[in-house]
Amino acid sequence: MLNQRQADIFKLIVEDYIKTARPVSSKSLCELLNCSSATVRNEMACLEELGLIEKTHTSSGRIPSEQGYRYYVDNIMKPKELTGEDMLKLQTIFHNQSLMMSDVITKSMEIISELTSYTSIVLGTSSKENCISKIEVVPLDDKRLIAIVITDKGHVEHKTVVLEEQVSPAEIKQTVDLINKLVIGTPIDEVSSKLEFEVKPVIGKLVKQHEVLYNAFYNVFNEFTNDSNIRLSGTSNILKQPEFNDTARIRQIVSKFEDKDIVKSITADGTDDIKITIGSENDFDDDVTVIKTKYNTNGEEGTIAVVGPKRMEYDRVITLLDYIKHHIEKQ
Repeated sequence: MLNQRQADIFKLIVEDYIKTARPVSSKSLCELLNCSSATVRNEMACLEELGLIEKTHTSSGRIPSEQGYRYYVDNIMKPKELTGEDMLKLQTIFHNQSLMMSDVITKSMEIISELTSYTSIVLGTSSKENCISKIEVVPLDDKRLIAIVITDKGHVEHKTVVLEEQVSPAEIKQTVDLINKLVIGTPIDEVSSKLEFEVKPVIGKLVKQHEVLYNAFYNVFNEFTNDSNIRLSGTSNILKQPEFNDTARIRQIVSKFEDKDIVKSITADGTDDIKITIGSENDFDDDVTVIKTKYNTNGEEGTIAVVGPKRMEYDRVITLLDYIKHHIEKQ
């Protein structure tokens, strides 16, 4: 599609813009390529005609278009080697024998978020893979408490519960003891029906304010079922990206990270390859790129993904995700 000079100019435009977030001028390209300004301008006009670069409203420079990023990823980009520093940070997690696999995955993706200043996402296995091991409660005041749910896989989740009315600590303890007695060993996504058919008929005979407490714990488990297999790191990193300087736009994207159904749309499909969806190609947002891959460890499948601006360090993110996937599946 492109001749060599056009490919060289296009590569420089994309990589310079990824690095600086500033439109690239023909003058800066002349200095790098040692070409006449007429030649560079002519080639840039061709690239623009092909839809690979576009003008911005604020300067005379050019930036890659969405189609341009796709062409760059498919035809020009080469995965970047990991630096020793990046590798060392990740190896520290993978060599930590005291961590459960779910924590290894979560912590390694937290590191990716720190290294790249993008948002990382882990969509773990379905909550049916986790069974309830224990429920604990920490009272905060007369109407608020923290419910802690622990699974047999070592997953711990806590939710702040606001009760509709004041309930005595003794009644809270009775309720927790009853729930523990009846739901331990139950897969998380079956807890709601167990509460409905086994706990509800009994709790009224034992606990005076049973309705308030039953409703509160029913809601806790419902939320836990929806949230337990989603882990996000660095959602506020979107604020660091210069192209997202519009408050309303930032709020819109951040609200998508808070919508569990939208986040779940990122789940990797059947292929084991790393998949890159740029802008309108993904179901998340037209102004971001999602890079994701599936992992499989001990028969459990999940998705690891990185979400950032279309002006993303594609070569680095691909290498980081590939490294993590390889080490998860090797553990």
